[in-house]
Amino acid sequence: MTTELLERIVVDPTICFGKATIRGHRVWVSLILGYLAEGWTVDAVLAEYPQLEVDDIRACIAYGALLADVRFADLDTAG
Repeated sequence: MTTELLERIVVDPTICFGKATIRGHRVWVSLILGYLAEGWTVDAVLAEYPQLEVDDIRACIAYGALLADVRFADLDTAG
């Protein structure tokens, strides 16, 4: 299922400065992950972005998990 979810994520240098977005929308994956990190529920995100589906949110989480598995962020300088 993760592969199917990840197909919902697009990285295109001509769309949103090359940021990862949800396919067919100009909604950044990082924006959705940020909302979830702040404590928003999936239902709250969907209320704010009614054009999205639950699987779009799950795709954002899967994308973040994939990046966390292969990359790291230096948290000492991130804030």
